[in-house]
Amino acid sequence: MNDAAPAHTPAPRRARLRAPELVGKGGWLNTGGKDLSLAELRGRIVILDFWTFCCINCLHVLDELRELEEKHRDTVVIIGVHSPKFVHEAEHAAVVDAVERYEVHHPVLDDPELATWKQYAVRAWPTLVVIDPEGYIVAQHAGEGHAHAIARLVDELEAEHEAKGTLRRGDGPYVAPEPVATDLRFPGKALVLPGGNLLVSDSTRHQLVELAPDGESVVRRIGSGERGFTADGFSEPQGLALLPDGSVIVADTVNHALRRFDPATGAVETVAGTGRQWWQGSPTSGPALEVDLSSPWDVAWWQGKVWIAMAGVHQLWTWDPETGTVAVSAGTTSEGLHDGPAPEAWLAQPSGLAAAGDRLWIADSENSALRYVEPAGEGADGYVVRTAVGTGLFDFGHRDGDAAQALLQHPLGVTALPDGSVAVCDTYNHALRRFDPATGEVSTLATDLREPSDAVLVGEDIVVVESAAHRLTRLRLPEEAVRVDAVAHRTQRAATEVAAGTLRLDVVFQAPTGQKLDTRYGPSTRLLVSSTPPELLVGGEGTGTDLFRELALNPEVTEGVLHVSAMAASCDDDPANEYPACHVHQQDWGVPVTVTADGATRLPLVLAGMDA
Repeated sequence: MNDAAPAHTPAPRRARLRAPELVGKGGWLNTGGKDLSLAELRGRIVILDFWTFCCINCLHVLDELRELEEKHRDTVVIIGVHSPKFVHEAEHAAVVDAVERYEVHHPVLDDPELATWKQYAVRAWPTLVVIDPEGYIVAQHAGEGHAHAIARLVDELEAEHEAKGTLRRGDGPYVAPEPVATDLRFPGKALVLPGGNLLVSDSTRHQLVELAPDGESVVRRIGSGERGFTADGFSEPQGLALLPDGSVIVADTVNHALRRFDPATGAVETVAGTGRQWWQGSPTSGPALEVDLSSPWDVAWWQGKVWIAMAGVHQLWTWDPETGTVAVSAGTTSEGLHDGPAPEAWLAQPSGLAAAGDRLWIADSENSALRYVEPAGEGADGYVVRTAVGTGLFDFGHRDGDAAQALLQHPLGVTALPDGSVAVCDTYNHALRRFDPATGEVSTLATDLREPSDAVLVGEDIVVVESAAHRLTRLRLPEEAVRVDAVAHRTQRAATEVAAGTLRLDVVFQAPTGQKLDTRYGPSTRLLVSSTPPELLVGGEGTGTDLFRELALNPEVTEGVLHVSAMAASCDDDPANEYPACHVHQQDWGVPVTVTADGATRLPLVLAGMDA
């Protein structure tokens, strides 16, 4: 009999930094009213998810973490740290709504002043921070696609701290809130069916609901109500578009698919998407059922095709029912506001579409902008993207008047009106706004609407989807606008002080344990850099394959935003495996900077790992 202790692989050496305490003026949600501290979570693996509910990438990460959360429920505590971008997101009631809307089943700290964000030196939404059972930060990941890496790290930490006796198993601190009974729960979009009934996407209940013309009486529900990609299952459906044959196309957002609903038979079929999320390097056109999509948020029938607001990749795609194919039609996947030929334009989470003659109007939510697509014109092929209202990612507010200086705040819906003007569901301003192309003026039609996300015309009325009020609200289109005191805001994140001249940009990426960068078919990393205003950079902009760059800053420009987009692909490091599993890690940063004499000469952005 051998009494020797079994040999085991020594724990990997990793950088460790003591985790700061969690503080947030808004307090805690999903804990039954109890405040949490890292000290009382000692012995558990803690994953902090810095998120904000406007951010599509943050919503993707919530879905990525669901399997990990369930599998390691007795050792891992996920804590959402809600860190707002928009003023509306700093309102506690709005955070409460978002936690229910997106089915967040873990504790959430409401941090409206970004106190914990600053303590952890976070620079982007979403960011994940892993804290070991002894209270030390052992990894940080920005962006999407890190769930597999974190799962590996969790397995390592469980084994390491089980052996050390520092792992504590048991129930976590999550306490589910009491459910609320309403006919609709965070409805997203609506349309009028040919018979006069209203069809509504009941997003949090994963169903479509047909209502009588009064907008209140439920006629029927479509879908099982369970989250899933099944014959009768949706996952947070949003946009709806009526086709000429009377069927309805549904943007099945979290299933990354388009579904067709036949109101006559009640049948639902998938017409585009695979159920998987699109990643960089995946096909961008082809047979619709073979191409991945990414969070389609709205759909519209225009110019003989279904146009798709592909919020997850900041693009517009089209689905052609005649050929059964999909293709990218506008946008580069870069997030921002840039007009021009459709293939070169930049969008930012387009979330609402409305066809009106030769224009397709777009609610470009993260830009707080109203944009449109139109044919390029006589003698030219293709389409162009133009901006009617809005200036970019960081300016928002509620200001009427000339469109050049008017402001919106994260609009999700747009509706063409009979007089040629456009109604905008100005979601985070709780308002219905109007843009008149004839005069170039923006006005306010109605206020005190709770997160309006869509609107449809019914006779002389406009029916607004009040998403956070869980209802449809009928309004008579007013002849005169409502007077609102103008307010303007910029994003609240503190600017990074950098020195004029040369700035070293380092994107930190460490492949997960057991993986390496995939260089079999060329470089596996990509870095894209630009700035607002463009004059901020006099060198270093553009695309390259290294994750570092020497940037030259213009000493005559004292402030601006650096836009950085990074991607890295890693694969299993096993020479014997002919088909290793590969994963894409990607993130976009918008870093506000101020140029000062004694500012930093290096800007580190962590994609995955720890900055040494």
